Amino acid sequence: MPRAVDTGEPSRERSPSRIGTCGVLCEECRVRPISVCRSLAGPALDELDAITQRVRLAAGRILFDEGEPADNLFTLTEGVVKLFKMLPDGRRQITGFLVPGDFLGLAYFRSYAYSAEAVTDAHLCRFPRERFMALLERHPALEKELLSRASSELAAAQEQMLLLGRKSARERVASFLASLARRHGSTGGSLIALPMSRYDIADYLGLTVETVSREIQAAKASGVIEMPDRHHFRVVDRQRLEAAAASG
Repeated sequence: MPRAVDTGEPSRERSPSRIGTCGVLCEECRVRPISVCRSLAGPALDELDAITQRVRLAAGRILFDEGEPADNLFTLTEGVVKLFKMLPDGRRQITGFLVPGDFLGLAYFRSYAYSAEAVTDAHLCRFPRERFMALLERHPALEKELLSRASSELAAAQEQMLLLGRKSARERVASFLASLARRHGSTGGSLIALPMSRYDIADYLGLTVETVSREIQAAKASGVIEMPDRHHFRVVDRQRLEAAAASG
């Protein structure tokens, strides 16, 4: 089956392209246990597979822009994607980083409320919105799973408001690292990817790049984390990291 390839076009041009039905059957997908698809089985899962398209997005490419018609929904199966909004004065606020298993593209007003860009090379399953919504009507379990995801997004948005409005710089960086560790499922010792740039982390946390770098170095110097290189860390003292996230 032919696969999408990087065309070498400029960074912000789109790179996802259709390759027909997903190259990996839904029942064989490694992220299925942690994605919305886990609510389906048997013929219902076959229906989802029939409308699924596989797309590949090179690092730095835009998946969709804020305000565009929300014609598609996506499940991230590999890589990291950042979500962001542009302020009227040209500043950027990153609102989240997505990892495999995350669902994106939900829109209440038929247009995307944010932009999505690949941090690393990424693979996604793409679902045409109208056909996916038809599946929700036929399979209440999928609708329930999607509602659960939407509730989790709301909770994450509230946590982000707290982080930006009340937490100190040290608390913000510690909260970010602790969140990555939790999403990674790490209880300590395992290596955790930190693929986003310090600029991206700064935009997400509402800090300067210098402050982010200083606080990461402070966590490393105090023995809370180890960093074998710039884009990986491991939690050495989970209790102290969580305490720093809660109390600065």
